[in-house]
Amino acid sequence: MVTTQTPDPAPEKRLTRKPRVVVTRRLGPAVEERMGELFEVRTNASDMELTREQLIDAMQACDVLVPTVTDRIDAEMIDQAGEGLGLIANFGAGTEHIDLAAAASRKIIVTNTPGVFTDDTADLTMAGIIGVPRRIREGVQLIRSGEWTGWAPTAMLGRKLGGKTLGIIGMGRIGQAVAHRARAFGLEIAYHNRKRLPEAIERMFGATYVENLDDLVAQADILTLHCPASPGNHHLIDARRLGLMKEGASLINTARGDLVDYEALIEALESGHLAGAGLDVFPDEPNVDERLIRHPNVMTLPHIGSATREGREDSGMKVIANIRMWADGHRPPDQVLSGL
Repeated sequence: MVTTQTPDPAPEKRLTRKPRVVVTRRLGPAVEERMGELFEVRTNASDMELTREQLIDAMQACDVLVPTVTDRIDAEMIDQAGEGLGLIANFGAGTEHIDLAAAASRKIIVTNTPGVFTDDTADLTMAGIIGVPRRIREGVQLIRSGEWTGWAPTAMLGRKLGGKTLGIIGMGRIGQAVAHRARAFGLEIAYHNRKRLPEAIERMFGATYVENLDDLVAQADILTLHCPASPGNHHLIDARRLGLMKEGASLINTARGDLVDYEALIEALESGHLAGAGLDVFPDEPNVDERLIRHPNVMTLPHIGSATREGREDSGMKVIANIRMWADGHRPPDQVLSGL
């Protein structure tokens, strides 16, 4: 099959005035203060997710839109954007919520903030990798309920990490950062990726490449997801693949809720086939299925993989750098290619 690359726009000329920037969510005082010094900025004082109509209005009135992962920007919305909109400077690394091809067709540049949240997300992933097998959530609840009766040889038995296989789906920046941390806990690393990593990197992580995803799913004691959301990855972990997982295995998802069929996951948890799950993302946020909340060994977190003061501020400063480069007529450092 022959595919062609959608041409990506380049900056046309330097702006002779401050760029008009609309920021869809609050980004913190340091970032907002710096933006106010450099640009003509309109912020979202309520910090509530903008409606589709509000986003379209913003895109008609600005030179630069600064959205986040909660802002879905499709081709129809981009088609209604004002002539002045030349840059969508996304706050965050993922851009699956933006129609990149439609932006390119309107000569609108899209940037992101790659690498900023790698360590933060990997750290939170490790909380699930450790916490689910050791039943941390259940232990906390036992203490808080006042029902703990004291230590006993057979009480609250979890599973040790050393010698177990950690299956990593998606071995990019975050997947590699997780592998680096997991080795210190004695976990054996196996991974599946669109492309196999160079042998030197595999040796560095002690990682084994598994070409067939089903095979990786079947051999993992703990399975963790670090791949992007896309039509091809929708329900990547479905009922069939959950059925391939080992009895008593755990699933960790700090990537995107769309990657997992959560109805099938709930069935696998309630049947006892899976021992537990660590979930930071959900398909219909902020709604979380009550059955996941009730399950004693499911760690449910409110999408906080990147939620550190340092990481969010660094991301905001990357947004600013991209806007400044674009406004000066140069190609921004973090321009995103539109894809095939």
